[in-house]
Amino acid sequence: MSNNDDFATTFFAHVDSCVPQYISELGEAVAIPSVYSNLADHGPDIQRMLDWTKAYVERLGGWVDLLPNPKGKDAEGNDLPPILLAEFKANERAAEKKTVCCYAHLDVQPAAKEDGWDTDPFVLTEKDGKLYGRGSTDDKGPALSWLWVIQAHRKLNVDLPVNVKLMFEGMEESGSEGMFEAIHDLCKEGKFLNDVDFFCISDNYWLGATKPCLTYGLRGLAYFSVSVQCCEQDLHSGVLGGTVHESMIDLVHLMSSLIDTKGTILIPGIMDDVAPVTPEEDALYDTIEFDCEEYMKENKVASVSNKLLHNKKKDLLMARWRYPTLSLHGIEGAFSSTGAKTVIPAKVIGKFSLRLVPDQDPIRIEKQVTDHLNRVFGSLNSPNKMEVSMLHGARAWLSDPKHPNFEAASRATEKVYGALPDFTREGGSIPITTAFEEATKMNVCLLPVGACDDMAHSQNEKYNKSNLVNGVKVLGMYLHELGKFKGPKPSSCRCVELTDEELMEPGAFLRGFKCKCVM
Repeated sequence: MSNNDDFATTFFAHVDSCVPQYISELGEAVAIPSVYSNLADHGPDIQRMLDWTKAYVERLGGWVDLLPNPKGKDAEGNDLPPILLAEFKANERAAEKKTVCCYAHLDVQPAAKEDGWDTDPFVLTEKDGKLYGRGSTDDKGPALSWLWVIQAHRKLNVDLPVNVKLMFEGMEESGSEGMFEAIHDLCKEGKFLNDVDFFCISDNYWLGATKPCLTYGLRGLAYFSVSVQCCEQDLHSGVLGGTVHESMIDLVHLMSSLIDTKGTILIPGIMDDVAPVTPEEDALYDTIEFDCEEYMKENKVASVSNKLLHNKKKDLLMARWRYPTLSLHGIEGAFSSTGAKTVIPAKVIGKFSLRLVPDQDPIRIEKQVTDHLNRVFGSLNSPNKMEVSMLHGARAWLSDPKHPNFEAASRATEKVYGALPDFTREGGSIPITTAFEEATKMNVCLLPVGACDDMAHSQNEKYNKSNLVNGVKVLGMYLHELGKFKGPKPSSCRCVELTDEELMEPGAFLRGFKCKCVM
């Protein structure tokens, strides 16, 4: 079966006929409580989920291995889960075919019915076309979809158009411990990732509830704590109030110096490295389907303040995606329970973070933030002790929406939905994306299959039945669109990269290289 349209018709019909099987198998996966947060209790469950997936790959005839976690154990001495590696080769001239690596994670957030779920979170429950259950959309549904795509090719006796590799982990929800070390090692000559030409990740969501999108940018992160200590233990405000320099007062001054009520970051130099908006980038926002009023309702703002920082679609989306932001998260050590407590806290720790954009370096941001807080604290003339720490830093990621990887994903989406997807960026961070791209120099495409209202990480997480079905179809067609690209494998290129001037020449970026292989 060589004609792509003929395959699509047959493939879509096959997927439709397998929906009961897909729901049943997703139910099996959801029933395994592979919760990341407590390895002492749930480490065996994560292992069971990985074993379940390994057995599925073996039934499909693929090569599979559980790579021991490079970091070994966590801080409490618990064994970290292994990393699942799998491969399905294109039968005909596999060595010449392109190779795509699909990433997913099999661990989930904690969940309990008493947290506010309407149903048991570990029993997949279908209601009104929605499949409720922890991990249904984040990320077990998308992960299993790759296996269902392979299974469809086997049942239809159709060769895979590209080689498919899978890299599934069990620690994504707690920082992907061991994954970054594994990626660094596996991209070496002759190892698992060395011949990968494209990466695909389906671990994010559509901008809205009805229109598909492809994501080509993510913001980075710089997470800080700032502590102020005034004494060794908490003090009575009636007895000692008015006699000591209170830590909370200093901290409130410090945190209020970071950002104003209009969302403007007040730290000098923060905006220096932010690239200006180009006309081409600006035009990408014109066709995006987005409604500010619906956005307020979806995020439960409309019933409280009924006002956003930006009223126009383009301004709001740019603030959300392509400009840095600063958020205040909380204060540790202060009284926060119900009722009243007349206490002067001895030490308080403010938590805040900045979402970073391309060209912003977390190390440079750390210095700017630290210098600013030191200046402000100095102006208070306080005798208290103040410390600033950056707890975590990650660079932003920005890809080229015209890259062949995105082109294939766009055409696949159009075949299934009958319309081109929106090209979007996201305000959050997925560090694994940058890790793949920096280690291998190959392109990563974020191809979400879930909707914006899937409630990942929250109560009543769900996966629309229609998204499950169409998601399998899109991922299957994506492989066939990748298979259409001619020319050498991008991963085989070891040339010196082109200069900026050479990259401007027509065709320079045509096949995903940045070198003279495509000139």
